[in-house]
Amino acid sequence: MRTGRLQRRVAVVVGACALAAVLGIAAVQRTARAEHHEAAEEPTLYDRLGGTYAIATVVDDFIERVAVNETLNANPAIDAARERVPVPGLKFQVTAFMIQATGGPHTYHGRTMVDSHKHLHITEAEWGALAADFKATLDHFEVPEKEQGELFALVGTTHDDIVTAD
Repeated sequence: MRTGRLQRRVAVVVGACALAAVLGIAAVQRTARAEHHEAAEEPTLYDRLGGTYAIATVVDDFIERVAVNETLNANPAIDAARERVPVPGLKFQVTAFMIQATGGPHTYHGRTMVDSHKHLHITEAEWGALAADFKATLDHFEVPEKEQGELFALVGTTHDDIVTAD
């Protein structure tokens, strides 16, 4: 008889432990779902911009503006680089960079900003011309001010790597 009681008590304790484990797992799952839901409520800049195709479209317009910018083309190093670097390749690299920088799923595999720009001897005035073209492109596509600010903050992190001349 004692063995039967002991077995029942063990079964009750094991059952209680199993129930506690199931309830604990369920609580963790609810927390994970809630955190995922909160994250889903705050989409990345990549998502807010419309994803890969929207970013590629904006980059396409931006590079087309930059390609005919007289201030930039007056720099002999930039003008020579335009002869060496095909525009579609440049658009691809800038698109990949922007997708990664905005939290998207693609990874930029190009050269560093320093290695890509040090030989161009870009001045502050040329940086300003790039920024003006970027702003014109963002305005053309009616990118909201909040996202524009975030994009300019991202691009701004590359300033010291790109502007190398006085």
